[in-house]
Amino acid sequence: MRSILWIIGVPVAIFIAFFAFNSYIYNEKQGDMSAQETSVEVIPISHATAVLQWDDTVFYTDPTGGAQAFAGQPAADIILVTDIHGDHLSTSTLSAVVGPETILVVPQAVKDELPADLAARAKVLANGETLAEREFKILAMPMYNLPDVSNSNFHTKGRGNGYIIARDDTRVYIAGDTAGTPEMRALTGIDVALVPMNLPYTMGVEEAADAVLAFKPRQVYPYHYRGPDGLADVAKFKQLVNAGDPNIEVILADWYPH
Repeated sequence: MRSILWIIGVPVAIFIAFFAFNSYIYNEKQGDMSAQETSVEVIPISHATAVLQWDDTVFYTDPTGGAQAFAGQPAADIILVTDIHGDHLSTSTLSAVVGPETILVVPQAVKDELPADLAARAKVLANGETLAEREFKILAMPMYNLPDVSNSNFHTKGRGNGYIIARDDTRVYIAGDTAGTPEMRALTGIDVALVPMNLPYTMGVEEAADAVLAFKPRQVYPYHYRGPDGLADVAKFKQLVNAGDPNIEVILADWYPH
């Protein structure tokens, strides 16, 4: 009986934490719904790897490509790693870009893959947990493939993290490798979203557009859109989103410069 209650209780706790944080996002945004400028600059590096320059704080997401991939970029204050796959986790790159004061945030599955020196520094978040660093609140979001489809085993629920980064009235959502999950679709108050679309690993452009139209970020960047058959049709994604809601700004950045 105790084990049954534990199995039931853990998902419930995750959803309570998620919706409490989402309520915080919504309520904070009501203070200035007229604000249309964001202080976050998204700098594509490649595929799932980006630099976010947020005023005087620099985030790296899923740094890969070695130190050379970040030549000319400011050093990372906070690094967020979403999952264990090689296009998200590069221990050699992490060793090159994690500085003495860098905060490294990972799910447990990633920590388990890190060399001892990095693992000792890693701050672990499970889905639904939050962390406060440098005046930011970071929420670990579920990211997973939906069940009963052919790709359901690529990303199992609970292993990896998407992330919401919040400060003042600005919210950034880094979706990671995920389908258009109920947790994604229920979001509110997102200013900037990075959303993947590469079948069979995440979702197609139609599903991605439908999910974005559900949670309505102010800006959305298609990212992580290279699959076995080449690059996803992000122009079609933009067309679908803007046909459904012309107020959502779809930014087609260059994630594959080479």
